[in-house]
Amino acid sequence: MEKIKVKQVRSRIRCPKDQKAALDVLGLRKLNRVVELEANDAVLGNIRKVRHLIEIVE
Repeated sequence: MEKIKVKQVRSRIRCPKDQKAALDVLGLRKLNRVVELEANDAVLGNIRKVRHLIEIVE
């Protein structure tokens, strides 16, 4: 599977609980953290849910 790197660039403060949970599932708990994830359907769905808080790193 393809790997993608995701970085949290905006704060989770004042976000709904489901978006906070999506960030936790992705492993993003602090700003400017970068995680490398498998590009499967579950991960891509969580990325879509919080796309305004994260950035895909090349």
